Amino acid sequence: MAVSKMKLVNIIGHMNALDATIFACGKTGISQPDETLTFFSDTTDFTVLNEENPYTDTLNRLESAVSRVGGTLKEVRVDIDPDTDREELKEYVEGFSKRVVELTRRRGLLSMRLEQLNKDAEQFEHFLGLGIDLDAILACTMIKIRFGRLPRESFEKLNIYDANPYVLFFPGTCDDEYYWGVYFAPLALANEVDRVFSGLYFERLRIPAAVGTPEEIVEHLRAEKAEVDKEFKELDRQIKEIWDEERDECLRVYSKLRLLNYYYSARRYAAKYNDKFILAGWIPARDEKKFRLALDAVDSIEYTIESPDNDTHHSPPVKLRNPWLFKPFEFFVDMFGLPRYNEIDPTAFVALTYTLLFGIMFGDLGQGICVSVIGWLMWKYKKMAIGRILIPCGISAAIFGTVFGSVFGFEHVLDPVYHALLGLKEKPIEVMNPSMTGKVLLASAGVGLALIIVAMMLNVYSSIKRRDYVSGVFGPNGIAGILFYSSLVFGLIGQLSGVFRISIPYILLLIVLPLVLVYLREPLGRLLAREDDWQPESWGEYLLQNFFELFEMLLSYLSNTMSFLRVGAFVLVHAGMMMAVFTLAGLTSGAGYILIVVIGNIIVMGMEALLVAIQVMRLEFYEMFSRYYIGDGRPYKPLESGTGEKVFTDRV
Repeated sequence: MAVSKMKLVNIIGHMNALDATIFACGKTGISQPDETLTFFSDTTDFTVLNEENPYTDTLNRLESAVSRVGGTLKEVRVDIDPDTDREELKEYVEGFSKRVVELTRRRGLLSMRLEQLNKDAEQFEHFLGLGIDLDAILACTMIKIRFGRLPRESFEKLNIYDANPYVLFFPGTCDDEYYWGVYFAPLALANEVDRVFSGLYFERLRIPAAVGTPEEIVEHLRAEKAEVDKEFKELDRQIKEIWDEERDECLRVYSKLRLLNYYYSARRYAAKYNDKFILAGWIPARDEKKFRLALDAVDSIEYTIESPDNDTHHSPPVKLRNPWLFKPFEFFVDMFGLPRYNEIDPTAFVALTYTLLFGIMFGDLGQGICVSVIGWLMWKYKKMAIGRILIPCGISAAIFGTVFGSVFGFEHVLDPVYHALLGLKEKPIEVMNPSMTGKVLLASAGVGLALIIVAMMLNVYSSIKRRDYVSGVFGPNGIAGILFYSSLVFGLIGQLSGVFRISIPYILLLIVLPLVLVYLREPLGRLLAREDDWQPESWGEYLLQNFFELFEMLLSYLSNTMSFLRVGAFVLVHAGMMMAVFTLAGLTSGAGYILIVVIGNIIVMGMEALLVAIQVMRLEFYEMFSRYYIGDGRPYKPLESGTGEKVFTDRV
C-alpha cells in the first residue's frame, strides 16, 4: 500500500571493470541505471559511451537465419559473464547462417523454376488440339504467327471477314469466356491482319521457345516439374532437419547474444572520466544487502548507496508494493499514471472504493457470483488484468445483492432468509418503492460526499509530504477546501433538517474565511514556505484571475457531488431492467418463460457490468483522482537478470 523506498547508487571504477559491473548489477535483477551525466552540474570532462554494439549484427544475422528456416526464437536460461567468448558465438552464427542461406538460396531458385514451369505449362495447355509442330511453325520466315485468346463474342463475329482469306483463327481450347488459338498472316499483310484482330479484342500471349507439338511440350514440362518438385521437397526436408538438429543450440546462443547485447547497450548510461567510469542508478532499499554482495565481488570499483532525499533534483523510479488483495487494482493506477516517488500510492483507496461502488451499482447476488466466476476464468486462461479486478467486484455485487434482496432479478426470493435471521416479513430495502427511491439517491450523494472529503484528506497528506503548502493547506482540496466544503454541506443539512441553524459566526469562520484562504492560496502558501518572492507580480491581475478560478471551483464542488447520484441511479436502473425482463417473460409460460429470463439475465449482466465498470472508473478518475493525485512518476524497470525462460520486452 505504498511506494517502495529506493536508494541511489553511485559506482566509480576503471573502464576495464565496466562490463563486470553491469553484469553484476544485471544479475541481481534489482538495479535500474540512470543517465549518469544528469547527476553532475559540470560535465565538461565527461564523455558518454556511445559505442557501436558488437553483438547487434551477429544477433540480427541469427534471427534472419532462423526466420529463413521457419523457426521460432525464445530466450532460455543461460549463464554468461564478461569473459564469454564472443568469437565462439560469432563463428557458430556464421556457420549456421551460411548453411541456411545456401539451402534457402537453392530453394528460392527452385521455387522460381517451379513457378516458370507452371506458367509455361499453363500457356501451352491452352493450345492443345491444334495439331501443329510449334518448332516448325516458329521457324517460318515469310509469315507472322500470333498466339493468344479471343473473346467468345469476337470469335462468333469472324464470319464477317470471310471475304478476307487471311483473317483466319485456329482455336485450340475454350472456356465460357475465351477461345485460345493462333492466326497467321503474310509479312506484307501482317499489320492489316493485326488491326482486324485488335478490333476483335484479341489478346496476344508470348509463347516460350519449345520443340514439338503442344501435347509433347506439356508432357515434357510436367515431367520436368515433377523432378524439380522432388528436389524442392528434398531441400525442404534438409532445412527442417537443420532446425531440428540445431534448435537447442540456436536458442542457447540466441539467449546469450540477446543478454550480451542487452548488457552492452546499458553502457550508454555510464559516463567516462579519463580512464574511469561513473555509473549511477537505483535499487529498492529492502534489497540493499543483496546488491552490496553482488558489487563486492567486482574488483577495481568503489560505490556508495545513499538515500535519495539528499538529491532534490532527481526523482527515483516508482515501484508499487501492495498486498495480493489490492495488487490487481494497480492496473487502474498505471492507466492514469504512476505516483511520484514522494506521493502516496492510491492503489488501496482505489481498490476499496472501486469495489464498493461497483457492488452498490451492480447489486445482485446471482449475477455478482457469475461476474466473479467469469473474472476468474478471464484471468486463469487469458491472463486478462481486468479479470482479477472482476473477482472482488463480483463478490461485492453479491453482498449488496443480498442487502437489496435481488437474485438474478428475483426481488423476493430471499424473503425467507430475512424472516429467519431478522424476523422481517420481506427484504428491508425495496429500491423500486417510491418512498425508497429518494432515500437511495440521497444515500448515494452521502457516499459521494464522504469519498470526496477522504480524497481531499489524502491530498492534504500527500501535498504536505512533498512540501506543497499551496495545495495542502490553502488549495481547493487542502485544509481550507475541506473546511469550506464540509462546513457548507453539513450546515445545509443541519439547516434543512432543523437540527441546528446556521449562524453568522458559523458562516464567517467556517465558510467565508476558508473561501478567502483558497482565494489567496498562492501568496499564503509561499509565505508559509518562507519564500522571499511570495507576492504576485500584479495583484490586480492575480485577484481577477483567481475570482474566475474560485467560481469554477464552486461549480466543481457541486458537479462532483452530483456525479455520485449515478450510483443510486444505477441501483434503480438494475431493478428496472430486470423488471422489464420479467414483464416480457410473463407474456409466455413454461420453457419460453425460462428462456426469456435466462437470456434477459445474460444481456443485463453483460451490458450493466460494462456500463458500471466504466462509470465507476469515471468517478475514480474525475471525481477523486483529480483531487489528490498527480501521477507523473516514472516506472521502475531494472536490468533483467536473464535467469528465467522468458522473452525480455523492456530492452535498454
